[in-house]
Amino acid sequence: MTTTHAYGADEQQFLELTLPAGSDPAPVAVVLHGGFWRAAYGVDLARPLAADLAARGWAAVAVEYRRVGTGGGWPTTLDDVAAALDLLPDLPDADRLDLSVLAVVGHSAGGHLAGWAAGRHLLPAGAPGADPRTRVTAAVLQAGVLDLELAAGQRMGDGAVTDFLGGSPAEHPDRYAAASPTRMAPTGVPVLCVHGEADTTVPPEQSRRYAEVDPAAEVALVDGDHMVVIDVAGPAWQITTTWLDRHRTAGPHRPTLGP
Repeated sequence: MTTTHAYGADEQQFLELTLPAGSDPAPVAVVLHGGFWRAAYGVDLARPLAADLAARGWAAVAVEYRRVGTGGGWPTTLDDVAAALDLLPDLPDADRLDLSVLAVVGHSAGGHLAGWAAGRHLLPAGAPGADPRTRVTAAVLQAGVLDLELAAGQRMGDGAVTDFLGGSPAEHPDRYAAASPTRMAPTGVPVLCVHGEADTTVPPEQSRRYAEVDPAAEVALVDGDHMVVIDVAGPAWQITTTWLDRHRTAGPHRPTLGP
């Protein structure tokens, strides 16, 4: 069963929780959709992944958030993702959520948001998303936009990064420092980067770049393009779910609740 919950007043500020069968608490997987942070793309991209994760025993959370063109961008989109994650302990079905295991899975711009969410606990006071109430314990970054400075310089997505952050790295260095996963890594959170070798939308160098700054991160390069990593019937998704299953148990070195 899937239920919808608002984490803010805007019509785009909601999440969808799909619980697995049974009555016991389940590990939690939050799915963050992509689309270059733009309003043209929405939570429908996350729903098939969330449904598959719920069938595999996860409490799956698909998050919608404000995007560029409908009130999103800096810092709104980041605030929304943080608010959605921090709402989890207050959901009506919170007793079914084992928040000691909180994985984030994100594709493309959602991969950026998942990488950012994994490092929220390192943000300085006052930064968007700082002082998290919930802590991520594992992150899968699917064809993620992870080095925002590099992506902005390449005009990836026809200027999607500068649209998202309101300007170039030279104009807003503080925003790039607070939003780019490669500037936040290593986070101490286990990370898997999955990327299609033939991806021309977000080149695989984005995942390689993340691994350069977080040597503990795992990188899986697969055959295919930008969308192959979210095909729930494909081998890339099997890599993702197998990796997530290895991280279903929270370790003592991975606290889940913020101060």
